[in-house]
Order: sequence, then structure tokens, then C-alpha cells
Amino acid sequence: MLKQTIKHFVSRLLATPPSGPVRLSRDKHGIDRRLVSRHAIKVCEVLNQQGFDAYIVGGAVRDLIVGLQPKDFDVATNATPNQIRPLFRRARIIGRRFQLVHVVFGQEIIETSTFRAPASGTQETDEHGRILRDNEFGTHEEDAARRDFTINALYYDPLKEEVIDFHQGVADLKNRVVRMIGDPETRFREDPVRMLRALRFQAKLGARLDPATEAPITQLSALIEHVPASRLFDETLKLLTCGHAMDCLRELRRSGLTKSLIPLIDRIFEEEGGEAFVEIALSRTDARVRAGKPISPSFLFAALLWRLVQKRWVALLAQDVQRNEALIRAADSVIDEQMHKLAIQRRHQADMREIWLMQARFERATVRSIWRMMEQPRFRASVDFLQLRAEAREVDSVLAQWWMDLADSGDERRSQMIDTWQAGHAGARRLGSGTTRKRRRRRKPDAARSDAAESHDSAQD
Repeated sequence: MLKQTIKHFVSRLLATPPSGPVRLSRDKHGIDRRLVSRHAIKVCEVLNQQGFDAYIVGGAVRDLIVGLQPKDFDVATNATPNQIRPLFRRARIIGRRFQLVHVVFGQEIIETSTFRAPASGTQETDEHGRILRDNEFGTHEEDAARRDFTINALYYDPLKEEVIDFHQGVADLKNRVVRMIGDPETRFREDPVRMLRALRFQAKLGARLDPATEAPITQLSALIEHVPASRLFDETLKLLTCGHAMDCLRELRRSGLTKSLIPLIDRIFEEEGGEAFVEIALSRTDARVRAGKPISPSFLFAALLWRLVQKRWVALLAQDVQRNEALIRAADSVIDEQMHKLAIQRRHQADMREIWLMQARFERATVRSIWRMMEQPRFRASVDFLQLRAEAREVDSVLAQWWMDLADSGDERRSQMIDTWQAGHAGARRLGSGTTRKRRRRRKPDAARSDAAESHDSAQD
């Protein structure tokens, strides 16, 4: 009996661990199929009908397991891009570093990628180890090994309602651990953006970084400088709109990543009230994210950089530069400086400038300019920004509330508010000036004089 017991114990010690992934049924993973995009399910169905394997993969599976609503859905398959594209009416192959297919359903895009092969010495890399071109296809297991973190190496089969887990990602999710697959330093060198993703998942999931995953980040933070600026913009936006923006920003500063990503942030936090202003702005952004409301990147970056714009504006005013000209120059200099690191798209730059320039007009508006301001596309966003400044005690809260009430009102109510304001100020040239002057009667100008007056007022505004 004892001999059999010892033999059984030894056999267990020497036994090799079971090979292959863990397959979890619905009662174990808890994903509600009704929360899965019907278009992602459709892509999997079509590929299955054609004899291919196809799974919903990555962040969507992770979020569904922890009870979050995914922002988008990706599919992984053993079909190649050229095999995928003909199966769908609206599909296009994209990507240089790694080709994949965008399958379009109205406003939704299902990003469909082919299983990738392990990294090899034949791949094109830069001098820092970052992979530049990676179009080597592989097996399902190899694809899982190429994923960055264990919590992202999860595959969901919507037809069988089964989760396939190669690297104990479900266990890490339950334990709230962000763990790199493979050697962290090597994987961060392959793609430095993974450092940003690690911090984002840590904040979003209320998790902790595995010590081995966290260790090389500070040492390798400078590698971020070699990532294309457009990609950095996308990843930065994800950080700031994950619902835990301030936590992400603090982790970025602690790890040294802001020096290569948003270098102006450190200077903003050093300014008096700078950190408090950013925290107010990001807390409002987080609230909108959690409420499922849309986020404006223009407003977000305008808030992040406002303190530097304001400081330079004040400095130029002290040099007797005209008020509006000073603000324009301050705004342009801050945007130009940040563009060396972060490729903020031109349309966002234009919106940021409009939001900033409108701030000067709020405090010195004329009756005529009020109507023109309301016609501007970014008027409501600018009013929201004025509210943000009021909360930070930069401007009078009464002034900010007057503009908010005006923005929220219909045309008739707006006319009444402006008439009341005009009467109350007895013709004062500036809103909130605190002084009044008796209006001098004058002749109604002819067409030419009217045009000249309009041109003059536009220049002042």
C-alpha cells in the first residue's frame, strides 16, 4: 500500500503539465453574448462557413469578462488577408507593419487579423529592436504567444460561447495583475507602446503590474521617442479616455514616460494651480466616459495645455502686445512645441485654437459679437471650457453661468437675455466691465459706413 502511494506521488511530480489552452464554458467565463457586437459575430460566422477558424480576441474579451462594455471588437483568424477580403462586401486590406483587414458595417469597423508567427531574426527592426515590418503568419497558439499581455491573449468563440486561454489570462484578470507574455524587456523593445498600454490597463482595471513587467519600464522609457508621432497620439488619447485619466497621467510621470510623450505636462504641473486645473478637466472627462458620453479630443488637449497658453498670454500682454494677438501667438507657440512629440491632427489643432481664442472674447464681448460668437462651431465647447476655468477660480462664476444659460437657451430666450444684458449695461462696450456710459445718439450709417463698422468690430473681436 505504501509502495503504491509513493509511486503515485512520484508520478504526479514527474508528470508533464497538460499541453494546449484552457477552454472555459459560459458558466465559467460569464460573458453575455448579447453584449457582443452582432457584426463581430457575423464576421466569425462567415469565416467559419468558409472553413476557417475565427475568434473575437483581445481587449473586447478582457472587458466582457470583467463586466465592461468594449469600445470595439477585433477578430483573429487563420485566414489570410487576401482570403478574408473577398468574403465581405465592404472590406479593405490596411497596414504596412502588419497587414490586416477592416470589415466595414455602417459606422462599425471590425478589425480582422491573421494569426501571427513568433518573432524571428528575419523580421525588419530598427537599431533599438522595434519591429518595423511583421507579416509572418502562424498558428493559433503562436498568435497567442505574440500577444502582449496575458489578459489580452484571450479568444472568444461566439458560436460555441467558449473562451480559449493559452496563458492564464483569466486568472490574472481575477487577481488584477498585468503580466507580460515572454521577456518584458524584449517585448517592450519590439514595441515601446506596450509600456503605455501596461499603465493604461493598470489604471483601467484597478490592477497592479507584475514586478517583472514593471521593472524595465523606467529604464526603457526613452524608446517612446522612436515611435511614430501619429501612433503616440492614438495611444495617448486612449490613456486619457480610459475613464481613469489622472491615474494614468500620474503613472506616466512616475515612470518617466511623460518626458518622451507629453513633455509639457511636467512643466504644467509645476505651474501654480496647474495640476489642479488638469485634474478638474480630467475628472470631467472620466465622468463622461463612465456615462457613455462622447469625448472631444480637441477639448481634452485644450484643457491639458491651457495653463501654458495662459502663462505665455500674460507674458505677452505685459509686453504691450494687443490682447487677441497675444493669445494667438501664445496658442501657436504651445501647439508648435508639443507637435514635436505628439502629432495632434490639424483639425484638432484648429478646434483647440478656437476654444482658447474664444476665452478672450467672453470677457469683452459686445452685443454684435455675442451673436457672431454663437454662430461659431466650437461655441458650446468654448462655453464648457469657460465653466472649467470658473471651477478653477480663473474667471467669475457668474459670468461663466450667464454664457452657459445663453448656450442652453433657444433663440427667443437668447434674444431676451441679450436685450436684458444690453439694458443693464446701458451701452457698456464690454461684458462684465462694471462701468456704464450713457449712449450717444447717432445717425444710422449708410451701407459703406456700416461695412466699415462691421470690419472694425471684427478686428476688435
